[in-house]
Amino acid sequence: MRHQKRIRKIGTDKSHRVALLRNLAMNVIIHEKIKTTRTKAKAAQPFVERLIGIGKKENKLHVIRELNKLVNHESASKKIMEVLADKYKDRSSGYTRITKAGFRAGDNAPMVYLELV
Repeated sequence: MRHQKRIRKIGTDKSHRVALLRNLAMNVIIHEKIKTTRTKAKAAQPFVERLIGIGKKENKLHVIRELNKLVNHESASKKIMEVLADKYKDRSSGYTRITKAGFRAGDNAPMVYLELV
């Protein structure tokens, strides 16, 4: 039984899941809106929220180190620090939104938009 288990496995091993979440988060930050399956969006949403929360901290040296450890994309980490930290400075959480977008044509998987508020 999966009592008190917070990690969504998404049917992959750990290294693939981490890479998938990093890529989804990077695309949400750069494009501000992506279309993906509901399961992947629900798994990536807390990761994106955490990245933006880290970007809002005062000590910029620690912010740079944490973001480079979690996201391996220079423009994504730069956008978090320069644009998104200022945009969400008054908001304590809830930086993302999941909106239903119908079903995928091939396998009828539920699709959603994961976007920044």
